[in-house]
Amino acid sequence: MTKIVECVPNYSISSDIEGLNEILRPFRENDNVSLVNVEPDTSYNRTVVTLIGEPEALKKAMVESCKAAVRIIDMNHHHGEHKRMGAIDVIPFIPIQNMTIEETIALSEACAKEIYEATRIPIFLYNLSAKRKQCENLPDIRKGEFEGMAEKLKDPYWKPDFGDEVHPTAGVTAVGCRPLLIAYNIDLNTNDRKIAANIAKMIRFSSGGFRYVQAGPASLEDHVQVTMNVTDYQKTSVYRVFETVKMEAKRYDVEVIGSEFIGLVNLDCLKDIAAYYLKKNSRDEVDLTLDEIVDVVSEKLLLHGFNSEKVIETYVK
Repeated sequence: MTKIVECVPNYSISSDIEGLNEILRPFRENDNVSLVNVEPDTSYNRTVVTLIGEPEALKKAMVESCKAAVRIIDMNHHHGEHKRMGAIDVIPFIPIQNMTIEETIALSEACAKEIYEATRIPIFLYNLSAKRKQCENLPDIRKGEFEGMAEKLKDPYWKPDFGDEVHPTAGVTAVGCRPLLIAYNIDLNTNDRKIAANIAKMIRFSSGGFRYVQAGPASLEDHVQVTMNVTDYQKTSVYRVFETVKMEAKRYDVEVIGSEFIGLVNLDCLKDIAAYYLKKNSRDEVDLTLDEIVDVVSEKLLLHGFNSEKVIETYVK
């Protein structure tokens, strides 16, 4: 069986379509890499790209894409809602098929080394690839963002795994193996960012909320979001987070008006959500087709822009 890995690079670019296409060209031109999803967000000024492919082919294309991103993105002129520290802010690798965690860690390390050698962007190995405790958590690495990173790197405690000084236009990058996580945003019918911030504080682990949730506020053109990563959906269910946000919103006379998955989500996660709303004891009792599960989850979570093409199992047989 072919080895398959997923990669979800986040680029600090959104509205420059010509530049984005140049960054994505190495993926489109590689027969062993599938460019599954491209999600630019102008409010975040960030594009999340989802790739699935053979490990070596994906690594090679990723290095070429980073070289293009360095030519095109200048972080000195970048502003957006999402916290960021580099032109290629983060490059996570996730084992999908016939790949062990150990193999994926080795792939991430090799990719990080080649990116540094090709671009001179300093790189932190993070999450499961981290060599030091302080580099396990991406928000800790990113703290200070691009503007504060030069000062941060003067501290030996924050020396990157590859390189020393911040790249003058591309900043720094984090590369690593991580488990599958669910990137998820919930829309509120208000422009009051403080409300989103208060709700995010209630649900995130660092403030006493759910163990496997990282969350914060984001302002869009006509409303705010509670934006989050659910790092272990089996231990902190997405439906539980969604219902909690609805409950907390009521104290501000605010309603949840929609939600969205960023990148791909796996079928088990969707079955877990469907089981709750169908009043089943567990995901194993959900006996529906993929399209039927997508319909149930979309209706109950008020999802927009979601269909079976955003489900991992659509691409891995």
